[in-house]
Amino acid sequence: MVVLSQPILDSLSHIKTCKPTSNIFTEIPVIDLSAPTAKTLIVEACKEFGFFKVINHNITMEFLSKLETEALTFFNSAQQEKDKSGPPNPFGYGNKKIGPNGDMGWVEYLLFCTNSQLINFPGLSQTLCGLVNEYVSSIRKMTCEVLEMIAEEIQIWPRDALSRMIRDEKSDSCFRLNHYPPCPELQALSGRNLIGFGEHTDPQIMSVLRSNNTSGLQICLKNGTWVSVPSDHTSFFFNVGDSLQVMTNGRFRSVKHRVLAEGLKSRVSMIYFGGPPLSEKMKPYSQVMEEGEENLYKEFTWCEYKKSAYKSRLGDNRLGLFEKSAAQ
Repeated sequence: MVVLSQPILDSLSHIKTCKPTSNIFTEIPVIDLSAPTAKTLIVEACKEFGFFKVINHNITMEFLSKLETEALTFFNSAQQEKDKSGPPNPFGYGNKKIGPNGDMGWVEYLLFCTNSQLINFPGLSQTLCGLVNEYVSSIRKMTCEVLEMIAEEIQIWPRDALSRMIRDEKSDSCFRLNHYPPCPELQALSGRNLIGFGEHTDPQIMSVLRSNNTSGLQICLKNGTWVSVPSDHTSFFFNVGDSLQVMTNGRFRSVKHRVLAEGLKSRVSMIYFGGPPLSEKMKPYSQVMEEGEENLYKEFTWCEYKKSAYKSRLGDNRLGLFEKSAAQ
């Protein structure tokens, strides 16, 4: 029997657990961006899962390894040194507390605003800041490429109708480095998993995830089943966000996902959240609508949705307040 010390008990006491699942997601759509079928496969994946994996992305493993190493150097430093970059407001360093409404997880993180010319704040090395800036620039470019493929396939014109919102200098995008520390004490939780980052959907247009080779990511399928996503440090995983679900009038699915903590290995993930400018109106594109089809959502600005999401808990159905049926 494992006996936990009081400090460890205190650190785990406010973090939720869940039952383990043996379901491995073996049907992940894999998209080769250089293939002529890429745009068709992306749209099919967005409709069925709201989730897909991208390969042949032209971002080198050498560069990704440098960023990961530099991020771990920060996260492995003394707590008092890391705290110089926090608390998050909302950007900066955070530890276990996720957002302002009581959500907790076995995670520490750095959250950056990406619409400023240079990413930087106190306590970070210039090397890390430089790598983050370079990474965000590359991922933004790839995200825009994917969004333009989507627009072309579902016949939204002009071709940059979606990507221009992320390219806009006022784009409300952000970047997050997450570190899920090892937790050997997990064996004392009676076979339950510790939640690293609770279930949620991403409110933005599209988010792009890359992690090291430690597993933990799970997504929720249409039937409500949670499945584990095998880790792949060489590829990128794309999530449809709430905003893109609205702009396609529900054709694309904003995928609910979560991260479970690993007992013996740390997990490092990096996520780019591609968001529109605050003043952008969120509504379905008329080109995707069939004749006589009604809008499922009330029109709102990204600023209005962001404020509403910021007041909610992670697992809340944030779009529910903006569905037309909610007003009836």
